[in-house]
Amino acid sequence: MAGGRSKRNASDILAQVLRDPAAFSRHILRRPLRPYQVEPLQAIVRSVLQRQGLTFTVMFARQMGKNELSAHLEAYLLNLFQRAGGTIVKTAPTFQPQLLVSKTRLESLLDNPLNAGRWKGERGYMIRLGKARAVFLSGDAGANVVGATASLLLEVDEAQDFDFEKYQRDFRPMASTTNATTVLYGTAWSEDDMLWRQKLHNLEAERRDSLRRHFESGWRVLAGMDESYRRFVEGERQRLGEEHPLFMTQYALRPLTGAGRLFSPALLERMTGTHPRRQPPAEGTSVVAGLDVGGSGAGEHDASVLTVAVVVPYEMAGVSLPRLFIIEHVVWRGEDLTALGVQTAELARERQVQRLVVDATGIGAGAASFLSAALGAERVEPFVFSQGAKSRLGYGLLAAVGAGRVQMYADDGSPEYREFWAQCRACRREALPGQQMRFFVPAEEGHDDYVMSLALCVRAACLAGPAPASTLIEAPDILGQG
Repeated sequence: MAGGRSKRNASDILAQVLRDPAAFSRHILRRPLRPYQVEPLQAIVRSVLQRQGLTFTVMFARQMGKNELSAHLEAYLLNLFQRAGGTIVKTAPTFQPQLLVSKTRLESLLDNPLNAGRWKGERGYMIRLGKARAVFLSGDAGANVVGATASLLLEVDEAQDFDFEKYQRDFRPMASTTNATTVLYGTAWSEDDMLWRQKLHNLEAERRDSLRRHFESGWRVLAGMDESYRRFVEGERQRLGEEHPLFMTQYALRPLTGAGRLFSPALLERMTGTHPRRQPPAEGTSVVAGLDVGGSGAGEHDASVLTVAVVVPYEMAGVSLPRLFIIEHVVWRGEDLTALGVQTAELARERQVQRLVVDATGIGAGAASFLSAALGAERVEPFVFSQGAKSRLGYGLLAAVGAGRVQMYADDGSPEYREFWAQCRACRREALPGQQMRFFVPAEEGHDDYVMSLALCVRAACLAGPAPASTLIEAPDILGQG
């Protein structure tokens, strides 16, 4: 009799826990969620159970647990529908690493006392608990995913990078036959991406019917609860600058506009220095340079520009980073590329340049090869511009300028001084898919050779500087709140 009552009590407790997804996280998964995670969890579950068919957008700053929220949601629904059956479909731009990490996270949650030994993986991309299953399908353009049905839930991770046509053609129909709930997770990259457009649509729908569909928590929400997280993000803000695209989008949750200025007035002001041009380097400093190679020949107007800078050790947020003081610009127009290489090598020796990064794209390859031979491969890095490489170069430039680590020499009345600032003011940035960035000066406004040379110089400083110092921030559960 006592044993029967004990089983009934346990069954009653389990039934009560399963009525509340937050209680399920706390008592069954033993990983309680934070309040800003519980709100969207409960709203999404309500839509699933009531067959509302809503589309939600969830935007959390990086490392604030949107992937953990997603895994708790999946584990809860698998438990709730293990007898009745149903399918959750989750997608992301790539299977590995994005979906593989999501699948591993769900598996770790299901290894709890209630589910351990009862769930099983199937075919490398499915997890089954009873009659319910979670299916993980790649959103890669070439992935064949037609035929799956998201009878319970459709989830799109990193929706800002997801191809909209792929979503509309292959994934959106999966939720149509059952009017399944859909959730888009991520941090908006641009005003044109799928996540941001759905957010605006959700906010408009909320104004009409008061049903909340958009949930957003910037970094300050968790910073008010977790001192380690606060210190980490404030360190990133110092290191990158508040206007850096990655800080804006991933922590402040502000998307990039279509094609804004690369340098705001505040950033231009931050680059304004007071030291004289050609100032000799002080003891304990090093010299670096970046060479942007322009066209050669009498008809060419694009210049080759060499930017030379003194690098001073600088510590920011516990990390050793280079601080650059630009001390020289050397400009060639229509110069033969062989002569350009010889003169650059002579200047590098004279200035005792420790690291030189050379534009090795197209005609620049010859100059880069000559300089590597003349100065030594350990001092010269050939840099080939591609979309991805140029994007990373732009991020490095903005991080240095945003943190106040680039200083231009004082006005000396020279054409080089005027052209440098004219190009910096004219330079634009454009958000590209995959969280990449293009930066350029529009052809009708001039050239970008000074800006590219500066970006190469910043890279040279990073190569010449000491290895970044490491700081260990204690975290109770790395997998849990990523």
